[in-house]
Amino acid sequence: MNKGHISLSHGGGGVETQQLIQQLFYAHFDNELLRQAEDAAVFEANGALAFTTDSFTVSPIFFKGGDIGKLAVAGTVNDLAMMAAKPLYLSCAFMIEEGLPFQSLERIVSSMALELKKTGAKVVCGDTKVVPKGAVDQLFINTSGIGELMSDQIRPSAQGLQPGDVILVSGDIGRHGAVILAERETLQLQAPIESDCNSVWPAVAALLAAGIPLHALRDATRGGLAAVLNEWAQASAVSIDVQEAKLPISESVQGICELLGFEAFDFANEGTFVLSVPAEVADEALAILHQFAFCKNAAMIGEVLEFQPYPKGTTGLVILTSPWGAQRVLEPPQGELLPRIC
Repeated sequence: MNKGHISLSHGGGGVETQQLIQQLFYAHFDNELLRQAEDAAVFEANGALAFTTDSFTVSPIFFKGGDIGKLAVAGTVNDLAMMAAKPLYLSCAFMIEEGLPFQSLERIVSSMALELKKTGAKVVCGDTKVVPKGAVDQLFINTSGIGELMSDQIRPSAQGLQPGDVILVSGDIGRHGAVILAERETLQLQAPIESDCNSVWPAVAALLAAGIPLHALRDATRGGLAAVLNEWAQASAVSIDVQEAKLPISESVQGICELLGFEAFDFANEGTFVLSVPAEVADEALAILHQFAFCKNAAMIGEVLEFQPYPKGTTGLVILTSPWGAQRVLEPPQGELLPRIC
């Protein structure tokens, strides 16, 4: 197989297509369902399932801490994890621009295979399309995922927050957005940072195994922490008080925000999630999170309060309290802060 560049013939359904599938995708995603090479994967399932889909167009396709392939796997398995579902099976569709170096595609597929091993999920079906140069920007990936709900009692929901809950975040915020922005703008950072892109299921599984009542879970992707908290406040008709001093933000992310006039809680994350749990189990939940390297900066950042109807007509409120006690409303992000972040 010619490993120079992807050509239109790789998407034509003939010999080149079969070589690409057999020698690249099957080689990295090998499993008993995929090897059957049928039009659809057939598998047995028991109990309730979760199903999700997402498309990934991040630019650049390689960034510090990951690439579009790692992002596609982590993004989909994390969506399942946020429903307390163990990731089982993924589909994967590639939309490839003619002329993409084969080496780049191979590197991306290899990183996807490595990310899959973190959860044991399998790519069991897929599709490849090659389009003329200029029709897409190098590579777009769509992944769908199926997961098994692991608890009959614990069903996290945006409508599940209760007054008295504590809000936790699993890591420092804003790193993915900051990394993408820094690479696009070729910013030179004194303390280089990597994207938090990572599959979070192992941490969620540990919380479930410990019986932690997870009232709400959400990975803070586009729109960041601010978007998640505002959605929760509105969906659950509560207010959320966030202590600004407790927000875990790296010096590099804070520096980028100060330089360009952004807020870290608006920046996207790709391996950091937010939890709402009863106050009495907050310390235990935090201790469990700290067992995982990607959650070493996990922190309690606020609490859920009875709904406070201010301003008039608002259906939910997020309050940011400064270290000096001053308060302001934390608004959800507006407009497109950073396109093609994921």
